[in-house]
Amino acid sequence: MIDVPLSVLDLAPVAAGASAGDALRHTTELARRTEELGYHRFWVAEHHNMPAIASSAPAVLLAHLAANTGTIRLGSGGVMLPNHAPLVVAEQFGTLEALHPGRIDLGIGRAPGTDQVTALALRRTMEGLSAEGFPRELADLMNYFSGDQPGPITATPGRGQQPAVWLLGSSGFSAQLAGLLGLPFSFAHHFSAQHTLPALALYRQSFRPSRWLEKPYAMVAVNAVCADTDERAEWLAGPAGLSFLRLRSGRPEPLATPEEAAAYPYTDVEREFMAQRREGQATGSPETVARQLGDLLARTGADELMLTTLVYDIGDRVRSFELIAEKVAGGLRRKV
Repeated sequence: MIDVPLSVLDLAPVAAGASAGDALRHTTELARRTEELGYHRFWVAEHHNMPAIASSAPAVLLAHLAANTGTIRLGSGGVMLPNHAPLVVAEQFGTLEALHPGRIDLGIGRAPGTDQVTALALRRTMEGLSAEGFPRELADLMNYFSGDQPGPITATPGRGQQPAVWLLGSSGFSAQLAGLLGLPFSFAHHFSAQHTLPALALYRQSFRPSRWLEKPYAMVAVNAVCADTDERAEWLAGPAGLSFLRLRSGRPEPLATPEEAAAYPYTDVEREFMAQRREGQATGSPETVARQLGDLLARTGADELMLTTLVYDIGDRVRSFELIAEKVAGGLRRKV
């Protein structure tokens, strides 16, 4: 039985034949239902120039989700700091924290979350797009919230309205930085599984107690598709694999149906690529998912798991979280 907090990472997936508005309404439905079930937090991810993902403006979407929920923590998984001026992020998330105190997480990433051409269109300058500038821009952002080093600019809202700040990562860079700053750390196991254990070890080795944390707190994001049977879960997971394959091939498209994914003429190389991507994730019946998530917890020692479920139909997406809450986590309502 999984006994750590479980949370949700949602991409507002745009299904083939549906609109971005449909995707955002489905994300809202999922946030409400996972709150009812007792999931701990609900994050949305920033991506751009991707036809299958509608969560391009996390702060705007989070404001809507906060107005449509009451208790679940809400956050960005994450805001990609190279795309934005730190002052803008401080004002946006300071506003969210001022409106919904104690419910907002600001997950920060250092990748652009898109291609370089789109990243340049967002920032309109190459300055700030490199990884080398990330620690400085993060320090500027934190100072806008804290005011520890007063300057000519005051973020309003922002100063005095600091959300819970997390660092996100898929390698060791952000893991070490999170440890040195004493911040909670979330690792993207769902697309960088081979780096999970080294990054978590580096985070824990580097950790220094801070005003925010006395000891390390690590969350691991994992793909999870749960259905009544293993066969049904594998069928539902097909579109996510095809979507990732198309993205890596430079051909992003809206999320395919399970039928289209099953009929796609995969090459042997593509099948191997998709099989490697599925390693260490959780797909199957409640019994299978419980075993897979338990194995992940045993290997990582994670303090929390964040589940991301990319399937075509919103009913199947909701049902996956219901099954995990009821049959894998023993009824999350009792843990809140």
